[in-house]
Amino acid sequence: MPLKVSAFRTFWLASLGSNIGTWINGTASGWVMTELSPSPIMVSLVQSAASLPMVLFTLIAGALTDIVDRRRYLLATQIWLVLMSAALAVLAATDRLDAWNLLILTFALGLGGAMATPALNVTAPELVPKNLLPQAVALGSLSMNVSRSIGPALAGLLLAQFGAWAAYTLNAVSFVGMMLMLWYWKREPQERSLPPERFLQALWAGLRYARMASPFHAVLIRTTAFIVFATSAWALLPLIARNELGGGPNTYGLLLTFVGVGAVAAIVILPRLHRHVSRDRLVFIASVVYALATVALATIRSEAALYGVMVMYGAAWVSVFSSLQVAAQTSVPAWVRGRALSLYIMVFSTGMTLGSLLWGWIAAQAGIPAALLISAAGAILATLAVRKFNLGFGEMLDLAPSYHWPHPPAVGEPDTNRGPVLITVEYEIALDRREAFLDAMQQLGAIRRRDGAFGWGIFENVAAPGCYIEVFQDASWLDHLRQHERVTREDQRVQEIIHQFHIGSAPPRVSHFIGGTPSAPTDSPMATSA
Repeated sequence: MPLKVSAFRTFWLASLGSNIGTWINGTASGWVMTELSPSPIMVSLVQSAASLPMVLFTLIAGALTDIVDRRRYLLATQIWLVLMSAALAVLAATDRLDAWNLLILTFALGLGGAMATPALNVTAPELVPKNLLPQAVALGSLSMNVSRSIGPALAGLLLAQFGAWAAYTLNAVSFVGMMLMLWYWKREPQERSLPPERFLQALWAGLRYARMASPFHAVLIRTTAFIVFATSAWALLPLIARNELGGGPNTYGLLLTFVGVGAVAAIVILPRLHRHVSRDRLVFIASVVYALATVALATIRSEAALYGVMVMYGAAWVSVFSSLQVAAQTSVPAWVRGRALSLYIMVFSTGMTLGSLLWGWIAAQAGIPAALLISAAGAILATLAVRKFNLGFGEMLDLAPSYHWPHPPAVGEPDTNRGPVLITVEYEIALDRREAFLDAMQQLGAIRRRDGAFGWGIFENVAAPGCYIEVFQDASWLDHLRQHERVTREDQRVQEIIHQFHIGSAPPRVSHFIGGTPSAPTDSPMATSA
C-alpha cells in the first residue's frame, strides 16, 4: 500500500490540502462570474482561463521537470500560487473584483498549476516502488476527488456566509502544506553520468519521442475523444445550478460535491474492476455512462435527482481519467516521462479550453439543454470511433533501461560537443530471409530515430548480396552517449530478434565515425568497432 511509505503519505496529504483549496477557488470563481456576468460565454471563459495555461505552458514545464532540481522548482510554483490566490482574496475583500481581473487571475493561477502539474505527476513514481505505481496514481485520483467532495461544499458555505474573499483566502492557505512538504523533503539527487540536456534540446527530444511512440499515441487519441465532449458539463454547471434549477451557491457546491462522492466510490472499486475488466473496456463503458449522465443533466430538473446523476458523473469521470493517466505513465520510459505527461496534460487541457468555449457558444445560441444533448451524442460517436486504439499495450512493454550497449571504444575520449557522429552496423543475412530482416529493421530504425538519431537507413552491398550496412547519425558525441542511456529492455528485445537474422561468425560489427575538428592532436583514427 503506497500510504505506508512515509514520503508518499506526506506528499499525498499535502496534495489533498492543496486540491481542496483548488476546488474551493474554482467553485467560487464559477459562481462569482454568474453574478458579474450571466452570459454563458463569460461563465465558460472561467473554465477556459483556468485550462488555457495548461495548453500554452505544460510542454515547457515538462521539459523543466526532466532537467532541473524538481524540489526547488516545485517550491517556486507553490509560492506563485499563494501570491495569486492572495491577490484574488484582496480584490474580493475590497469590492474591486470584476469579470476581467477575475479571468486574469484565474489564468495566473492556471499558469502556476500548469508549471507544477508535470513535476507533481512524476513525483509519485519517485516515492514508491514500481509495483505500487498504479495504486499511487489511483490514490492521486482519490485525493483529487475527495477534495472535489469537500471543496465545493466548503466553497458554497463560504460564499453564502462570508463572501468570495473567504474562499480565496482559504485557497491561499491550502498551499502551505505542500510548501512545507517540499521544504523538508530529503530528495535523493539523481545520479547522472552525463550533463542534463539543454532546455530546447530537451523539449524537442520529448516531442520527437511522443511523435514516434505508438503506445503513447493511443493515450492521446483516447484522451482527445473523451475530453472535447466531456467538458460541456463542467463549463455549463454554474448556469445549470443558477438558471435551470433556480438555486444558489450551495446548490452549485452540492452538485460538485456529489461528483466527488461518485469519484471516491469509483476509486474504491476500481482495483477490483481491473481484475476482471481491461483498461480499454473500462474506458469505453465509463465514457458511455458519462454521455448518458449528460443526457440526464440536460433533461432532468429535479435537484434531488440531479445529485444522483452527479454521482454517475464522478464515477465515470474518474474511471476514464485514472485509466488514461496510468496508461500515459506506463507507455513511456522514465527519462522522458515528465515531457510525455506534459503533452498528455496539454492535450487534455486543450480539449477543456476549446470545449468550454464551444459549449458556451452553443448554449448561448441554442440553450443549455441543447448544448448538453449535442455533446452527449458527440461523446458516444467519438467513443465508438476510437475504440480500436489499445491503452493496455504500453503496460506490456518493459521500458526500464537495458544498459546493454557497451561504451563506444575510442583511443582517447572525444570532446562531447564534437559531431556529428556516424554509426554503422554491418550484418550478414541469408538471401532467403532478406525481406523479413528488412521488415524487422524498420522497427529498429523507428527506435533509433525516436531516441535521437537522424539520417537512418539500411543498405545492401551490390557486390555481395546479403551484406547490409545500417547507418544513422547523432548530432554530437554527447547525444550518442545519451542514446546509449535511453535504450530500454523492450528495445533490446527488438535488437535481439534482428541479430537472429545475422549469420556471421562474429556479432554485427559496429563502427563510430566522428566529424568536426579534434580538440587535441591524435595519431588514432576516430573509427572504432565493437
